[in-house]
Amino acid sequence: MSQKNEKLIIKRLKELSEIIEKHNYLYHTLDKPKISDKDYDLLIKENNDLETKYPNLIYKKSPNKFVGSIIKEKFNKIKHESQMYSLSNAFDKNDIEEFIKRTIKFLNYSDEKNFEFLCEPKIDGLSLNLVYKKGKLVSAGTRGDGLIGEDVTKNISNIKQIPKNLQNNYPEFIEIRGEVFIYKNDFKKINSLLDNKDKFANPRNAAAGSLRQLDIKISHSRPLNFIAHGLGNCSKNYETIEEFYEDLFVWNIKPNKISKICKSSDEIMQFYNILDSDRNKLKYDIDGVVIKINNLNLQTRLGYVGKNPRWATALKFSSEKANTVIEAIDLQVGRTGAITPVARLTPINIGGVLVSNASLHNFDEIQKKNINVLDIVEIERAGDVIPYVTKLIKKNLKIKTQIIPPKNCPICNSDVIKEMDEAILRCSNKYGCYSQRLGQIIHFISKKSLNIDGFGEKQAKQFFDLKYIKNINDIFYIEKYKKQILQLEGWGELSYNNLINSINQSKEISLEKFIYSLGIRFIGEVNSEILANEFKNIKTLIKKINGIDNLNNVDGLGPKAISSIVDFFSNKNNLKIIKNLQEILLIKNNNKKIESSYFSNKHLVFTGTLVSLSREEAKYLAKKKGAKILSSVSKKTDYLILGKKSGSKEQKAKLLGVKVISENDFLKKINQ
Repeated sequence: MSQKNEKLIIKRLKELSEIIEKHNYLYHTLDKPKISDKDYDLLIKENNDLETKYPNLIYKKSPNKFVGSIIKEKFNKIKHESQMYSLSNAFDKNDIEEFIKRTIKFLNYSDEKNFEFLCEPKIDGLSLNLVYKKGKLVSAGTRGDGLIGEDVTKNISNIKQIPKNLQNNYPEFIEIRGEVFIYKNDFKKINSLLDNKDKFANPRNAAAGSLRQLDIKISHSRPLNFIAHGLGNCSKNYETIEEFYEDLFVWNIKPNKISKICKSSDEIMQFYNILDSDRNKLKYDIDGVVIKINNLNLQTRLGYVGKNPRWATALKFSSEKANTVIEAIDLQVGRTGAITPVARLTPINIGGVLVSNASLHNFDEIQKKNINVLDIVEIERAGDVIPYVTKLIKKNLKIKTQIIPPKNCPICNSDVIKEMDEAILRCSNKYGCYSQRLGQIIHFISKKSLNIDGFGEKQAKQFFDLKYIKNINDIFYIEKYKKQILQLEGWGELSYNNLINSINQSKEISLEKFIYSLGIRFIGEVNSEILANEFKNIKTLIKKINGIDNLNNVDGLGPKAISSIVDFFSNKNNLKIIKNLQEILLIKNNNKKIESSYFSNKHLVFTGTLVSLSREEAKYLAKKKGAKILSSVSKKTDYLILGKKSGSKEQKAKLLGVKVISENDFLKKINQ
């Protein structure tokens, strides 16, 4: 080879390295690709062909060396030792008083004087779970779905508030929960270095974007901070959160210095109002106050309802508002057939988020607020809640036409129905409407369901419109359309392979997530968990779920949920889809660890008023110990637990030969 040709090849390899590095940064770091996957693949192919042909001329910063050593292909999954939960939201003093009343009732206390609340700022950041074994940091994971997160152990190694080793009096094992965040001034500096289109909307996005970097060097270069606020599994028994926080100070893992013990709703609101007025002076963003029972034993007694702890809530600051113009009103049809009017707005920035759409809820609300196209309206956005129109600011008198509720579905033209107890209109074409079918697919692949990375609404709609996917089963046979997909704009070998890998990785799923993914009306995360706990595996679920009697006795399921379940499983097409999914997916049995007790696998019914604890706490305690709760006495009942002023259930139990025991006997036996 001539010297001239050699120089040209060296020059080209260097150019390719710089171009590929630039596009890696745009794709992996900023999530702002400038070229299609197909064009990116051509650059990689050209580089690899030259390196194969001229191995002696490989550039020292070859993309193959760079990608393999610095940028990970994707984050590994990490399973939390104990589940990470999300807080329920409160918005005013009434909500706090209701939270306290529920707590008092559940614990069967006379008033709130029996416990105290630890209140602290709710930092607007990204939740993190740190695991220490024998004082050594072994892993760090994002919350993810609460059970499984992303392994960011290497990404957090430069955060100074997270020590590699704990000093003095540390437990054998501990999970420390907290928030990764960025100071306001640092956020401004980061944004000043980015192009306008790449700037972060707010410090929370900057923190999340900086932590979740496939290029670890970028995470290390960003000024990330950490404040601890919670405890997961731990080999040491703490009595209060305050006691746990004292150890955090010793280990140099700082909790929030701005915290206060409150003993009433008045004290909580006083602390909240001070923080609300002073929050602009803080160095970091907060979006409310976290209120939690200080006593950890009471936290254990209170437990959880669905994904929320009963012992804590987040009192959010006043929602942010702004005025803008309604440019149009569209009708959306969801996966359950609900027809929702949506306002298309002149885009307006509310709390760092550009809002261009807002929910109008239903047609009764439109009439009540006297809203129409080209009116100026007030938009409200509270936390993660979808923005909505609160009131009319100025009427456009030129618009004479009224917004009339449709008689037919705007998508499939089927009849519209309105149920007696609902304000919402619904499309009657459950299994044939385009929007309902597409909505079902989008729900199935969503984060809370199968969580298929790189497969969002845009891709689902594209494949659905091309008829590559007609129902949720077809997702797992998408490979037969590989040739056609690679010819589509924006698709290349890289994005296609990533999609297939994500689909394959989603094939192992818990029973409760599988139930949720089916998109049954009224069956959200809480009811999915109830069904999974009751039936344990998919075969038993399908076998017994059609029996209304089997469902009526499932504690926590209401009549609407039961009716919806029976309706869904009586449809032959749904059963066929589920049968196919059983062959494709590994649906894990519900093997949640339960404490063994006298009542394990026994069927219990409670009647009358309990004295030492509330009926709700007794049920929760029994379920934790492996018992099943029934609503009425039958031959299936093993024990009737008798409280004061019991009714006809006691006589029925005696007639059927069901064992009747007192509240005291129940408590003695459950702790055996």
